[in-house]
Amino acid sequence: MTDVFIIGKGPAGISAALYTARAGLSTVVTGMSSGSLGKAEKIENYYGFAEPVSGQELFESGIRGAERLGVTVLDEEVFSVSWDGNFQIVTDRGQHEAEALIIAAGSVRKAPDIPGLKKFEGAGVSYCAVCDAFFHRGNDVVVIGNGAYAVSEAEHLAGVVKSVTILTNGREMEAEVPSNIAVKKEKIAELWGDQLVSEVRFEDGTAMSVSGVFVAEGTAGSTDLGRKLGAVDADGKWIIAEDGSTPVSGLFAAGDCTGGLLQVSKAVSDGAEAGTAAIRYLRQKKRAERE
Repeated sequence: MTDVFIIGKGPAGISAALYTARAGLSTVVTGMSSGSLGKAEKIENYYGFAEPVSGQELFESGIRGAERLGVTVLDEEVFSVSWDGNFQIVTDRGQHEAEALIIAAGSVRKAPDIPGLKKFEGAGVSYCAVCDAFFHRGNDVVVIGNGAYAVSEAEHLAGVVKSVTILTNGREMEAEVPSNIAVKKEKIAELWGDQLVSEVRFEDGTAMSVSGVFVAEGTAGSTDLGRKLGAVDADGKWIIAEDGSTPVSGLFAAGDCTGGLLQVSKAVSDGAEAGTAAIRYLRQKKRAERE
């Protein structure tokens, strides 16, 4: 059992880890990449650097600083999270358990540019299999994506629905697919329906009747994970207090996913707030357990 598990190893996640580790809490951070920070050619509006620094250099320096304090930094892709008093985090390498969870996995990913997708959001189009699989029990559904996250969402759906097909939208699969899940590689032309989505139409002229379309492009972002825990509202916005705490006990959010100024300085500040709030939460929890 880890005291604090942090999803996202950018400025927000690492900042939070520095605080929790210095407070004596066992801390694990995971993330798959340097995100938008690593794409910055040079940064010269951040305190403490006399000369510009590349985003990748700043990212790597942050990781080394956290590891020096005893933080465990992993390269694991998170598929899903759940809460039963403690947090269960499922990744491509296994499962972790933690008393507190900080999600700092960056801003919302761009949805695929498919005609009809936005129109049917909330009307058959979903971004969370855990949340909405129940509504499609006994029916045929599809998952749009071509990576391990799409496979993970499809596997969850397969236990509830009649059939699930992964639509790669013209791409090759980048992950192994179980035999009970079909794959269709044709390019998608549009989603069609009346009040609810009912059909996926392809550029080759074929079509599929469906009751649900689940979007699982790339890796699971902060909003995807927040939805699974009930900490994101219907508009895709985090329900958070100023310190990053959420309505879910022990869950905190920080960084670009919370909106506002998308800058390293704000992400670091958010991480410090969330890390400090997590420390308070765990200390209060342990005090209550002793009493």
